[in-house]
Formats: sequence, C-alpha cells, structure tokens
Amino acid sequence: MFDLLILGMNEILQVHILFIILLGVIVGILAGLIPGFTVAMAIVLTLPLTFGMDPVTGVAAMIGVFVGGMSGGLISATLLGIPGTPSSIATTFDAYPMAKKGLSGKALSIGIWASFLSSIISLLLLVTIAPQLARFALMFGPWEMFALIILSLTIIASVTGDSVIKGLIAGLFGLLIATVGADPIAGLSRFTFDFGVLRAGIPFLVVLIGMFAISRLLIFLEKSEMEKDKKDRQERDLQKVKFVLQPIQTLKMVLRRPGTLTGSSIIGSVVGAIPGAGGSIANIIAYDQAKKWSKNPEKFGTGCEEGVVASEAGNNSTVGGDLIPTVALGIPGSAVTAVLLSALMIHGITPGPLLVTEEPNIVGGIFFAFFVASFWMLITQFAGMRFFVKVTLIPTHVLVPVILVLCVVGTFVLNNRTSDLYILLVMGLIGYLFTKYKFALAPAIIGVILGPIAEVNLRRAFMTDPDWTLFFTRPIALTFLSLTVISIFFTVLQTRRSNKRAAKNIS
Repeated sequence: MFDLLILGMNEILQVHILFIILLGVIVGILAGLIPGFTVAMAIVLTLPLTFGMDPVTGVAAMIGVFVGGMSGGLISATLLGIPGTPSSIATTFDAYPMAKKGLSGKALSIGIWASFLSSIISLLLLVTIAPQLARFALMFGPWEMFALIILSLTIIASVTGDSVIKGLIAGLFGLLIATVGADPIAGLSRFTFDFGVLRAGIPFLVVLIGMFAISRLLIFLEKSEMEKDKKDRQERDLQKVKFVLQPIQTLKMVLRRPGTLTGSSIIGSVVGAIPGAGGSIANIIAYDQAKKWSKNPEKFGTGCEEGVVASEAGNNSTVGGDLIPTVALGIPGSAVTAVLLSALMIHGITPGPLLVTEEPNIVGGIFFAFFVASFWMLITQFAGMRFFVKVTLIPTHVLVPVILVLCVVGTFVLNNRTSDLYILLVMGLIGYLFTKYKFALAPAIIGVILGPIAEVNLRRAFMTDPDWTLFFTRPIALTFLSLTVISIFFTVLQTRRSNKRAAKNIS
C-alpha cells in the first residue's frame, strides 16, 4: 500500500500534472452543475485530449474531471432545485429548502466539506482494499475471469434503469456490437455484411461518444424550447442568492456528525464498488439510511443540515468505490471508469488483475491523483462558487454546437477515418432512441468494453481444456456463477415487490 502511494507521489507531484488535474476538476465542476450534462459526457469529451499525454497524466486528468463532476451537481441542486447530475437527486431534498430560507451559502459549504471528507474516506478504503483484491485475483485463470465478467454484466443490467428486461437488452446490444469486425483469436471478419466500414470493427470509443454525447445533444435540442421559458425564472432565483459560505464554521458542523459522514461514505464506497450501481443509487441510499438512523427524522426534507451531509457524502464517496473493481480486477464500475480503462488500453496498457503488479506506477498514480483532485475540488469550489453558478444560464443553442464540434473532432482524431463519423451518427441515433424509450445507456457501453474480454477468456478456457465442467468444479469460478444466479433471483424478486407496491398505490 505505502509503496504504491510513494510511486504515485513521484508520478503526480509535478507542476504540469498538478495543473492538468486542476483543469480537470474545473471542467468536471462545470459539467456537473449543468443539468443534463453528465459526468460521463465530460469524461468522454476529455478523452481525445489525453491521447498525446503519457498514461499517468491522461488518467489523472480524467480523475480530476470525475471528482469535480461528482461535486458539481451540488451547485444547481442547491440553487435551482435541479440536480445537475443523477447522483445529486437526494441533495435537492434539503439543500434547496435551505437555499429558499436564505441559507444557500451554508448549504453549499456543508455539501463541499461533505464531498471532500467522504472522498478522503473512500480513498483510504480504495488504497486498503484494492491491492488485497488484486492479490486474490492473481489466482484467476480464464475460467474465473469469464465467470467474473458474466457476474458483472448481470449486475450492470439488473441495477441500471427502471426495467430489468430493458437493462438486459441494452447489455446484450453492447455485446452484439463487440462481435462486429475481426475475430480476436483467428482474425477473420464477422458480422460485417460486406460493408467496408465495419471490417475494422466498431470502435468502443465511437460507441461511447455517440450513445452518450450525441444522444444527449439531441435530447437537449428537443427540450430547448421548454428551457427558454425557465431561463428568466432561474435568473431571478440566482439574483436572490447570498454567498456567505463560512467554511470554518460549516466544517465544524460537518465534523459534529461523524456517524452520518462516515456511514454515508462507507455506503457510497460499497455501492460504488458494485459495477453499474453508481452515485445516484448511493446518493439516495445514504440519505435514506441517515434519515432512518437520525434522532430527528422529521426534519429531513425541510432544510436539514444532516440530510445535505448524507447525500453529498454518499455520492462523492462512490468515486473511490468505483475505482476498486476498476483497479483491482479491470472491471469498470460505471461508464466513467469504462472510459478510464479505455484510456489505458489506448496507451497499450491492459487492464485486469495483473495491473497492480505489472504497472504499479499507474495504480499509484491513480491513487494519488484522486487525493490531489479532492483537494483541488475543495479549493476550487470555495474560490469559484460565484462564477460557476453563471454557467447554469448558458443557452442551449450555444452549448450544443460547441459540444458537437468536440465530439466530431474527437471521433475523427481517434483513427483518422471518416467512416467512424458515420458510425458516430448511427450510434447517436440509437442512443437517442434508447433514451426516449427509457433504455439505460450504461449497460450497452459496458457490454462493449467487457464483451471482447469475456469472449477471449471463454475461448482461451476451451483452448486450454475443452472440458466445460471446469467452470463448475473450480471453486472461484463456481462462486462467481452462483453469485450471478443469486443476483438475477434477487433482482427479479425486488422488481416484483416494487410492481406490487406500485399496483397497491394506484388502487
């Protein structure tokens, strides 16, 4: 653990890298506070800019965006009652009522401190647990890796979105895309249908940019007319805001609630470590648990300070938790960490259980970049709060063209192929349809990332030994497959209970 941190310090403590992390944090905060502009979109748009960097610097920049984005949603959630990101939904429950009482500065300050302290707690868990998990993962063969990825795909499809069926369809769509192009073992073309455009395969980054960024732009355009009517009202609300942040007083206030802070941070870290769960789930679970264990639960939802601490600690601690399976097992915990893995793959680094032992400088750099980004987030939020809020008033017709240009340039630079632009358009339209019909995008993206890994390990397992019963006789593989069945069972059971409750409420 300490060796990794020392390696990380040597990698990150350079002026240009510290400055790049600061820029990443600022970009993340701006992305997080714009309603509808997700952290995943910001990461995707940042990725092409890291192609010319070394692996540590590139990943450090994206971690800065990640940390900043998770805290940025606090601003619009507090001032406008609109969650800037899905992971700040519960923050609106108490932060916005505080703002309406004239305590917006206090609510923002509490949220910033809770975000920072929970990030540090999740970092400690990350540094402690990830290397141990990696050591355990050294016992993995192709059978264990295939079973683990099947479990991950099942969890992703189950917990993402309102419908289990739609989540599974989205995940299978991602797996289908991953099979187009050259066979990873034999090198033969497949599923190209004699289209020359598809012979090189469908690059996962093009899928990522198309389904996340382009589809969101189409949604923005569709809602732009409605947003025009809201701008004047939002501007009037922002003019009433008083920014009296009082950082020292609010720090003492947060520290006087160690149980809420620590408990919510642990919940966020655990939820973040579950592939596909993410900050939105952690945000709500942490808030719900804090309310249940509070001595004054009736105050929640009326402008309760404890509610702001719980919700912000819950969502920001998912960053460290999200990085645990990413670093230790090479399994992306979310669409954001899928992009981080993509960045490593572009630089020729293979993510997986051997990453800690083969590339300790990369892992140490990730750890220390997270630490530095947390401090930059704290400083930047307090120093730039008055300026950040003005971004919420930028008209959609200004944002959309700028983002569209970045998407097209980033896609073309990837392989210098105009054919990728056609794929980008198609993926954007598919992503738009997914969003319109409430299909989650994250399972599709992670399916594209994990699909080739699952296929390669399955084929390696049968090339090593054609006996398929090894998947059930090897203890670790059997454990993962058993957890897969249990995960599916509980998800179906939970969905049925939710449907029954909804039916009772309607009746």
